Amino acid sequence: MSPTPQERRAARHQLGPGPDAPATRRGPSGGRKKPITVDAIIDTAFGIVAEEGYEALTMRRVATALETGPSSLYAHVVNKEDLDELLIGRLCAELDLPEPDPAAWRQQIIGVCTQLRDQYLRYPGISRAAFAAAPSNLDTLRVSEGMLALLLAGGIEPETAAWGVDSLSLYVNAYSLEVSLARRRLGRSGDDWVVSRDELLRRFAALPDTFPQTKRYAAELTAGTVQDRFDFTIGLMIDGLQGAR
Repeated sequence: MSPTPQERRAARHQLGPGPDAPATRRGPSGGRKKPITVDAIIDTAFGIVAEEGYEALTMRRVATALETGPSSLYAHVVNKEDLDELLIGRLCAELDLPEPDPAAWRQQIIGVCTQLRDQYLRYPGISRAAFAAAPSNLDTLRVSEGMLALLLAGGIEPETAAWGVDSLSLYVNAYSLEVSLARRRLGRSGDDWVVSRDELLRRFAALPDTFPQTKRYAAELTAGTVQDRFDFTIGLMIDGLQGAR
């Protein structure tokens, strides 16, 4: 008897990818279609996200792209949450985790966070799949394990390091989602929700006097690139871990 999707999922969490024998399929004209496998489902899902954004990703949409019905997917993937976990796991598997160096741990943890951010930004909105998800996928756990090892190598107390991994991951997820949303808005013609810095300065200058600090420090509030702010926040969080109790 073939393993159930739940058994396949359990195998992935324990031993890596479980058995996923491809099934030969034929299209309406008799030609062979791409077999349905977990990898084929993941590849198709990534293609949808890259072209249409994460909000377009549903099991039915993946099934349509694979020229099958949703029930065929459930023979390989438990549900949409399982698919989300597989997507994030695939991205995490591509991260290069350095051997912890007590003399360079700070630069190393920044490098891991930057890699994760860049992976998320390849697929608009994909970091949403990582929110409220318990890190049980082995590839995802490999990243949190690596980040924890780096913080411990830097002399951070174990509980602070554990909470620090969670905080850093959450910030990278949120940052990536915001940048993806802003990019999609900028890409839509006639969308004026994302304004330029000059326009934002003009709006701040026009505020009533009940906003004295915003008017006075408008330049500071709008300064820097998104990269500058990412580096600033990650650095601030890491520096705070060293003094945390």
